[in-house]
Amino acid sequence: MCGRYTNTQDLDRWRDVLAIMQPIDNRTDPAAGPRYNIAPSTRAPLFYNTGHGLAAEAVRWGWAPHWAKARKMPPAINARVETVASGKFFRDIWQQRALALADGWYEWVKHPTDPKIKQPYYIQAKEGSPLFFASLCQVTQGLEQHESDGFTIITAAADTGLLDIHDRRPVVLAPELAAQWLDPHTEPARALEIATEHGLGAAAFRWHPVGKAVGNPRNEGAELIEEIDDPVL
Repeated sequence: MCGRYTNTQDLDRWRDVLAIMQPIDNRTDPAAGPRYNIAPSTRAPLFYNTGHGLAAEAVRWGWAPHWAKARKMPPAINARVETVASGKFFRDIWQQRALALADGWYEWVKHPTDPKIKQPYYIQAKEGSPLFFASLCQVTQGLEQHESDGFTIITAAADTGLLDIHDRRPVVLAPELAAQWLDPHTEPARALEIATEHGLGAAAFRWHPVGKAVGNPRNEGAELIEEIDDPVL
């Protein structure tokens, strides 16, 4: 799964790497600064299509359809790629594709005999390049964001290497496939193929243990991603 991640570089880094020729309307707060501990229910930068072009906007992480809220089901921060296109939960936003922008994400490894003991790890691209998480979103246009707006990050089964950290991983797309994912002209079947078959595997990433301070969403700062010398696992 993906339950915490970072976004620390300037927005132009993701825009330049994505290499989309059309302009992207930047609606984010330029004073927001780097984020080392993005947690569910907080707003985070997202690329998405407004229907009139591309925009970058800070959107709340987590989404649920109206009927799920009536049943007091919590917003989903992740959507399983195996069922995202066929299940009813995400049916209304399946074609509202987006890209969550990240430098890396955190996962917690449980102790084999004591599940109360967990060691967080930070995972990032081997080259430190910006990451594009395949996502779905709902964003109200022309008004302040509605309480029903939000986004969810698509996840897939982890492969060898990452499986040692967690059995799920965010679907991270290479820039050319991220551009296709974001393109409204991409057919739904092709979008599902991209998410299902073309997420970057373990060979594209490196990871290291970090301190437990990241477990508190109030904590921020570059020290959260620093490697520690005495992990519990």
